Amino acid sequence: MKTKSFKDRLQKLSLAELLDQVRSGSPWLEWLLKHHMEFVSQLVEETPENTLAEICKRTAAAAYAGERAIASKILREEKNNLALFVGLCDVGGVWHDAQVTAALTKFADAAVSSAVDFLLREEQAKGRLIPANADEPSQGCGYVVLAMGKMGSFELNYSSDIDLIILYDPDTAPLAEGVEASTFFVKLTRNLVSLLQDVTEDGYVFRTDLRLRPDPRATQVAIAIEAAAIYYEYQGQNWERAAMIKARPCAGDVVLGAEFLDRLTPYIWRKYLDYAAIADVQSMKRQIHAVKGHGEIAVRSHDLKLGRGGIREIEFFVQTQQLIAGGRNPKLRGRSTIAMLEGLAAEGWISAETAKDMTNDYWFLRMLEHRAQMIDDLQTHHVPKDDAKFESFARFSGFADGASLSVKLEQALRRVQHHYAALFEQASDLGSSEGSLVFTGADDDPATLETLARMGFTHGPEVAATIRAWHFGRYAAMRTARAREVLTEIMPKLLKSLSSNSNADQAFLAFDKFLKNLPAGIQLFSMIKANPRLVDLLALVMGTAPRLAEKLSYRPRILEAVVAPDFFGPLPDAQRIKSDLDLVLPDETPRDEAMDRLRVWAREMHFRFGLRLLSETMSADEAGQGFSAIAEAVIQKLLRVVELEIIAAHGQVKGGACLVLGLGKLGGGEMTAGSDLDIMLVYDHATDAEESDGEKPLSPLQYYTRITQRLVTGLTVLTSEGELYEVDMRLRPSGSKGPLAVSRAAFEAYQKTDAWTWERMALTRGRVVAGDKSFGQKIEIIISETLYQKRDPEEIRMDVSKMRNLMLHEHKNTSLWDLKLKPGGQVEIEFIAQYLQLVHAWKSPEILRQNTAQALVKLQENGILGKPVGRQILAALRLYQSATQLLRLCVDGPFDPGIAPARLNAALARVAGQPDMAATEAVLADHQSVVAGIFEDMIGRDGIHEGLASKEQ
Repeated sequence: MKTKSFKDRLQKLSLAELLDQVRSGSPWLEWLLKHHMEFVSQLVEETPENTLAEICKRTAAAAYAGERAIASKILREEKNNLALFVGLCDVGGVWHDAQVTAALTKFADAAVSSAVDFLLREEQAKGRLIPANADEPSQGCGYVVLAMGKMGSFELNYSSDIDLIILYDPDTAPLAEGVEASTFFVKLTRNLVSLLQDVTEDGYVFRTDLRLRPDPRATQVAIAIEAAAIYYEYQGQNWERAAMIKARPCAGDVVLGAEFLDRLTPYIWRKYLDYAAIADVQSMKRQIHAVKGHGEIAVRSHDLKLGRGGIREIEFFVQTQQLIAGGRNPKLRGRSTIAMLEGLAAEGWISAETAKDMTNDYWFLRMLEHRAQMIDDLQTHHVPKDDAKFESFARFSGFADGASLSVKLEQALRRVQHHYAALFEQASDLGSSEGSLVFTGADDDPATLETLARMGFTHGPEVAATIRAWHFGRYAAMRTARAREVLTEIMPKLLKSLSSNSNADQAFLAFDKFLKNLPAGIQLFSMIKANPRLVDLLALVMGTAPRLAEKLSYRPRILEAVVAPDFFGPLPDAQRIKSDLDLVLPDETPRDEAMDRLRVWAREMHFRFGLRLLSETMSADEAGQGFSAIAEAVIQKLLRVVELEIIAAHGQVKGGACLVLGLGKLGGGEMTAGSDLDIMLVYDHATDAEESDGEKPLSPLQYYTRITQRLVTGLTVLTSEGELYEVDMRLRPSGSKGPLAVSRAAFEAYQKTDAWTWERMALTRGRVVAGDKSFGQKIEIIISETLYQKRDPEEIRMDVSKMRNLMLHEHKNTSLWDLKLKPGGQVEIEFIAQYLQLVHAWKSPEILRQNTAQALVKLQENGILGKPVGRQILAALRLYQSATQLLRLCVDGPFDPGIAPARLNAALARVAGQPDMAATEAVLADHQSVVAGIFEDMIGRDGIHEGLASKEQ
């Protein structure tokens, strides 16, 4: 049959009928006919095989062109000859489909090889390349072009791009002295791409795509061969393994290319795949249409390549099974889709009927794809939607009318879809209810971008590119194959959860930052896979709390704290928190070890309470009590550890005892996630105790100062497990000028006679949080006696007013969201409560409560604070505390709603009981105005007291 000429091998059509059909169906081919009639008259009398050989021979001659412009012209003229020749062979039935795709690929090989040789000769003439064989510069040149995809498997379509990977070996390339390999081969590659794809008056040769190379956004267009090998061996993804099935050397140093592919055999053909790897292989295509009903088959405008039942499904049907089975069976390692369908059937992986159906439907779809591309020489895969164009397309494809094409095409698509669905019917769903989510390969999947848009991502291409970067292993968390495979499985759920934020893009960026800081990913991804609800909690953190997300990225193990079944159960009280710490950390633990373990435990507890706060399953008041109970348990434990350490080294002080007094938010049980610790260590001892009884005795002051120092160090020092708390001890008598540890006698004398008004205000929140219980009762009595003293109301009022004015003078530019210091803010509420306690406690001792809200309630119950005013102040305080708990958990530094996560703004609006941020700020401003007015009416603003500025506060 091969001896017959083109004209003699025409089927069903005469030459005239063929030319009429071509002219009516394809403006592109009509143009070529008009300008190449002499060529047509020659090819119809020649065998197609000889015509193809002559075209390739003339194409190869471009390698010897003296100028780049001449080489460019030869390549483009022969491409036009080929396009016309193959189009006529295809439409006229002179060749079957496999011959058509093979002919297109043979020409592509000739064109790329000729272009490479021309450029090598050009560099040889410049003296930059010194080949061993001057007549064959590509031999041993150290530069190889790998044909990928359809070019690699001899399955190019009519208007196909060509996918290439360019590699070079700097150690063997015969470059002249002083020529740097990377610069040389990158420039050579850019010239190659230009020679092939630049559009001139003669057209173009091939659109050239280099994005299948390792991590294309981070690598040059030509890659050192050793770097590429290391990438594939340690970071290569399963979709890249699938792509490398079809790889073959097509130009340049083909021996070097063959050696490279041999080296990658263990990477491409893994003998054993675990379930995660298999799921990742399956997900490469299944994610695109994992949702039933998405992308339903419709003949008009259907994507023959990517649509349901399309060419890509057949290719992935074959490649996924090759990846799973080819490691143990070399017979299944071929490049050809059709040959491997036959191989899978022969080896029992699929039925003969399935192989036959898939083969027939593959060539049918490829034929239609070619016809669609021939119309205007466009890289399209869509069936025309317009009625007239569809009818013309049907006739051009050999059908009597559009109806008959519709019937056959729908049958083929459904048949392919059926076989493909059956292949993975047992696999778990990796899809999103929104639609396609596929991030394999180097290109954006259009359907995926549509899905991301529907989910609420406004920057879909950036999201897709970032996810591909994750899979390229740019972050430490993604370096292992297992981590990437598990991430593939959880990706749809992850994106759906992130998109639940009002600003999906912002939540995604926060998660990307989280991943970037994550030292390893497999543990976290596996936890998410095993506990799907973690995704929602992670999305909540990423969309609301950048501060918490950053802390989480450095310590992902704290997520384990939230997988317990009782996580959302009743909140633990202070005793349960202390008992939990006792189980984790015995008192006898060495201090260095205890500091690390305390940090791990406290971080986990903070995270648990933070998530409860974010998920609105904990109130602000409960959060304050919880964070305070955590701090109290830590102080108690660390004080005991330090005491035992000091006793072991220095013995004990006769009659000695010590305690930690909590002040500020710790004393009031109102701590936030970002609060520091206001504490004071008070000690006592027998009157005749001069020094401790150990081998290295210390005086009582030295003894308890050392305990204080080690306690503060244990709370504040940065260890391998991070930081714990900042500590402020300036509320002790004499401030930073006095001793770190305060004796009972000094404490009592100072508080009863020498303390300033502001220090007695601070004492209203004083509470023993750790230490000797019997001694604690004595200190509590001293505190009560101090606060029960009758005072001059006007003197107290003046002191409070002046202290507040000093604060305002030092903090002039407070914003609306400075909830503490803003006029009418939380400080003024606390000052009102403390002022009233100092003035009235002598006659109403029950008003003494360390917690501000509780104190305000007692002040109302005792008729000291009017109920209407009290209700106003309490409403403002609850809003301030609720907002502050969220803000300290979620952000560092000042809060600006204009740049804050939208989900945080929404959460703040909810705690304010308002629909949006504008209404929230209006309510906040009203509260501040009311509180400021009450403060002024009750206490006034009488100017700065000079003495206050001189005493350290």
